[in-house]
Amino acid sequence: MTTSATPVTIRPFEAADWPAVWPILRTTFQAGDTYAFAPDSSEAEIHKTWVELPAATFVAVGAGEGIFGTYFIKPNQAGLGAHVCNCGYVVAPAAQGQGVASLMCEHSQQQAVAMGFRAMQFNLVVASNLRAVRLWQHLGFAVVGTLPGAFRHHTLGYVDAHVMFKTLVA
Repeated sequence: MTTSATPVTIRPFEAADWPAVWPILRTTFQAGDTYAFAPDSSEAEIHKTWVELPAATFVAVGAGEGIFGTYFIKPNQAGLGAHVCNCGYVVAPAAQGQGVASLMCEHSQQQAVAMGFRAMQFNLVVASNLRAVRLWQHLGFAVVGTLPGAFRHHTLGYVDAHVMFKTLVA
């Protein structure tokens, strides 16, 4: 897999990756415009949510350039809903616009099928995050519901959030 400029490898997260992953997550979550994490979430809270609780976590690594992004995959619900997975993706600011999110989403869909998931659902895609909405739609996800005012954006106030869904296995 390659972005427009740099070859990118997506591999399982290793504990030694955390010192590079944490600043990427912290920067994204502190911005308060794409993820529901509290901007002042602690490193321990984020580590638990991003690394410990998911079924798997991955990193996108640029050849000789460090970590470009990360994603997790987990069941969206327990029990009878566990055949649908949920993922979260974050790209380092310096790597945005280079196709890293696309690569990670495509990789996550392959991983999901390999792990036995039949579909993928994104629970809270902030409607004002047009870049993400367009990307997920381009990759085959449909908006299956809109939650009015469900996200408290740091500058826009209460904005809608979409639930997006894609069937992976017929």
